[in-house]
Amino acid sequence: MDLAEVARRLELEGLYTDYAACLDSDTLEAWPEFFTETCHYRVTSAENYEAGLPLGLIYATSQNMLRDRVSALREANIYEPQRYRHLISGIRIDGEQGRALDVTANFLVVRTMQDGGMTLFATGRYVDRVERTETGWKFAKKDVVLDSRQIDTLLAIPL
Repeated sequence: MDLAEVARRLELEGLYTDYAACLDSDTLEAWPEFFTETCHYRVTSAENYEAGLPLGLIYATSQNMLRDRVSALREANIYEPQRYRHLISGIRIDGEQGRALDVTANFLVVRTMQDGGMTLFATGRYVDRVERTETGWKFAKKDVVLDSRQIDTLLAIPL
């Protein structure tokens, strides 16, 4: 592995680390900035993903739709205060096309409720396309593929 490849892998690790820190620290207003202007974000089950079904529990096709989601979380939705802790591992480059990379990574999310109770909230994989922009790597496409089809009805904070 040459130095350029090592640098690229470190940049990707930084992207995923910063992404998790944004969600886990409740700085959700910065979350859309991890995506390109015309992006794709979807949370779906493994069964739907493998069957090629387009539906998702959360579905957005632009940075503006992601901003609307954050606004709704802050101003309209009512849900019990909670925190997430993302553990992301196994970041792997699966393909390359010009300035874009197809990347997969495993994730595990622990949810902590206001009373201190913790649950294993979600596990799965990210199936992503990242693009190199003037400001660094950004997600052009992020499919959050959940291992379980049993989804808590309270999927408030993005994964």
